[in-house]
Amino acid sequence: MEYNNLSLEELQRQLQEADAKRSELEKVLEGKRQEGKGEIVERIKSIILDNGYDPEDIMSLVLRRRRKFLGSRQYRHYVDPNNPDNVYSRGVLPGWMKSRMIEQGYDPSSKEDRETFKSNSLRLVEPQG
Repeated sequence: MEYNNLSLEELQRQLQEADAKRSELEKVLEGKRQEGKGEIVERIKSIILDNGYDPEDIMSLVLRRRRKFLGSRQYRHYVDPNNPDNVYSRGVLPGWMKSRMIEQGYDPSSKEDRETFKSNSLRLVEPQG
């Protein structure tokens, strides 16, 4: 379309239509992105379960590795003295920690029990830096 031949009013109308269309497209795009996230989550869960793993255990490993590269934020790490590969820093409790808590009579949903368990049963490793 040749815009040079349009009047000021026509140009303004064209811009308003383009803005409205852009806004509508952005809403649809965001909806599709949100919909896609759910599908990806289900596919990832399926892969993890099909391989015989607990999704929480695997995701804690994924997030732990990702955090190493995120910058200067450093969190306390709690290490299982019976298995140094079991590390908890923050967020969703990994499956190994929930299991150990329940075995020892703690309630994983209780903040007080989580703090007591961490201080009594895990080794605290302060961040370096």
